[in-house]
Amino acid sequence: MITFALSKGRIFEETLPLLRSAGIEVSEDPEKSRKLIISTNVPDIQVVLVRATDVPTYVAQGGADLGVCGLDTLIEHQAEMSKQDLFQPIDLNIARCRMSVAVREEFDYANAVRRGARLKVATKYTHMARSFFASKGMHVDLIKLYGSMELAPLTGLADAIVDLVSTGNTLKANRLVEVDHIQDISARMVVNPASLKMKTTRLKPLLDAIQAKVLARS
Repeated sequence: MITFALSKGRIFEETLPLLRSAGIEVSEDPEKSRKLIISTNVPDIQVVLVRATDVPTYVAQGGADLGVCGLDTLIEHQAEMSKQDLFQPIDLNIARCRMSVAVREEFDYANAVRRGARLKVATKYTHMARSFFASKGMHVDLIKLYGSMELAPLTGLADAIVDLVSTGNTLKANRLVEVDHIQDISARMVVNPASLKMKTTRLKPLLDAIQAKVLARS
């Protein structure tokens, strides 16, 4: 059995055409079903639905053979591991966005950076935030949050946030502005190294078909 780990939402929807390119059709819409394991038209291939942040763990620990997750999630996962535990063969070039620093419209971020001010930064991406500010020679106090990041500067909890930005409309609606670009983000295919070794004859054609689809799109 080959098991894909996917999360609901944008990544799931944008992964479906790539699976179809490998001849795989998912049998049910996860938004309309309570099932956490979904079959496909290929008898020995199934999809497990997990939280986006759990995809690398399921794949690394053998709960799934391969999966799709954002580069942001992957970087945070790898930062917590003592060794490389995932093979990352393909940048799928889907679910594209960017990791950015944002502040209140009236906050003078450029001046704070010049002065080397110690900022309070709210984020759930603590590794990426710490590494970015360290590269600028800045010390920051990180506040880990999991939702409604935009509230942190508005309530005085933090001076800045580090978060994913797509259109920027949510920032604008809350009177926040992007002031620094950290990294472009897209979704990646991740594979369990043991699965790749033991199930090569099944996995390699799937990965090749998906890679070809990605290249054709670009």
